[in-house]
Amino acid sequence: MTSQRPIVALSTGDPGGIGPEICLKAALDEDVQRLCRPVLVGDPMVMAAHIEVSGLPCSVYPVSSLADVNGATNNLPLLARDHFSDAPFLMGAITAQNGAASVDTSVTAIQMALKGEVTAVVAAPNTKSSINQAGIDYDGHLSLVARETGRSQEDIFMMLSFGQVNLAHCTLHSSIRRSLELITRKRVVSVIKAVHKTLVATGILAPRIMVSGVNPHASEGGLFGDEEAEIIAPAIAEARVDGIQLEGPVPADLMLHRDDVDAFIVMLHDQGHIPAKVMARHGAAGVIVGSPIQFASVGHGSALDIAGQGIADPDAMIEAIRWFFGET
Repeated sequence: MTSQRPIVALSTGDPGGIGPEICLKAALDEDVQRLCRPVLVGDPMVMAAHIEVSGLPCSVYPVSSLADVNGATNNLPLLARDHFSDAPFLMGAITAQNGAASVDTSVTAIQMALKGEVTAVVAAPNTKSSINQAGIDYDGHLSLVARETGRSQEDIFMMLSFGQVNLAHCTLHSSIRRSLELITRKRVVSVIKAVHKTLVATGILAPRIMVSGVNPHASEGGLFGDEEAEIIAPAIAEARVDGIQLEGPVPADLMLHRDDVDAFIVMLHDQGHIPAKVMARHGAAGVIVGSPIQFASVGHGSALDIAGQGIADPDAMIEAIRWFFGET
């Protein structure tokens, strides 16, 4: 029955970017509607503007309670937020108002998940420049989820998922210098355990995980650094005590050749994001692991340059929603 399908909150992201458009397109997708009841989180005026300029065959109706979410096919439920009653809305622009609105939609959806009102949150992209103009400390969805759920950023991580590939990061939005400081034995063990727990929860009872090195060729026996021997290998050994199937440290540039691995863990942002964006282009979901809520975002930006043209691709949003149902 329709009422039995779980509710998934779609945080519409930067209202000036493609976020509202790809959320609308994802919510209209037949496969998404088969799996869940999507509810949009955003400003009604913004959603109406994107529907009009993109020529989408749908409408939205505000809901005051999630009990009113009925899973309609083209009249989509919207948890309405008032972001522009006292300021103009500018599509395709970097503005403080757009930045504040995007954070509010994410926070609102996260709080819904914490209360158990929705099964999962899937977030459209935000624009850091707009959020910074609003005076909000923000470096990505990962830190926002950590702050709102009361978790340390030491304990939650980003995993890019596309097709059968799951690619998690030990460090994410920090400089290379700072990332090397953050890569500790404790942190590597934490990301291994978070990935293992997430995979088990999806039904992979004995996941196989491969862990990269941080240096070229995984240091090649100490020729190019000692992080592998002093930090990563001991962390792998520690995690193996809990029965986790692990391989590594291995060179990051050789990992994705393997198709017998359930998840890969890399040490640095670019070790994961570059191959993911080459292989999946704009179709990767960014799943947060180690969090008390189910949260995913898209692996691309807000694309202000094409906002309002109706050409934004919703594949990453759809992939993120499908991931929570084991259908990627």
